[in-house]
Amino acid sequence: MSYSGERIKKMLPKEYLRKHVAHEIYTALTHFNRLEPVVDLYVYNDGTKKNLMSLTGTIPVLYDDKTYNIPVCVWLEETYPLSAPICYVRPTREMMVLRGKYISSNGEVMLPYLEEWKHGECDLVSLLQVMTAMFGDFPPVCMQPQPEPTEQTSCWLQFQRESEVSTRDESLYLLLDREDGQPFLQENETNC
Repeated sequence: MSYSGERIKKMLPKEYLRKHVAHEIYTALTHFNRLEPVVDLYVYNDGTKKNLMSLTGTIPVLYDDKTYNIPVCVWLEETYPLSAPICYVRPTREMMVLRGKYISSNGEVMLPYLEEWKHGECDLVSLLQVMTAMFGDFPPVCMQPQPEPTEQTSCWLQFQRESEVSTRDESLYLLLDREDGQPFLQENETNC
């Protein structure tokens, strides 16, 4: 979806420096087109809740000569650009956070760029570029390890597939599909 500066400005709650923040968000979206501006409820550690603007989506990160789309959320408080954004990696269900030098166990991004934030010298595009570079050196997420299927697991999975019960000659038949979706052939039937 395309966002104009005016559309972004209208999305921003009135407490923001709307013209400046809208321009920065618009500029960031031209460089990082998989991000989207979203106003949502942010819950602080002390339980306080506020509607804040965020940039949510993915940023491209080059790691081992491959590009990965890392899911992030960059929250802007009403005091932005005087205060630094609050940034998180947002792993999908298949991913897990890699706690490290710049990432907490809950996915919060803790970069020196954020800690040394200076109004007038720091901006969203530069922040996202720093995140992209740092995540290439220190990946913030990885794929969840897949457990090795055990005999019990494969049996359980087999019965989780859709099955159909039919009756013939006053007997019950359980019809299971093969993994490729085709029915078993009659010569593969057994009597139990």
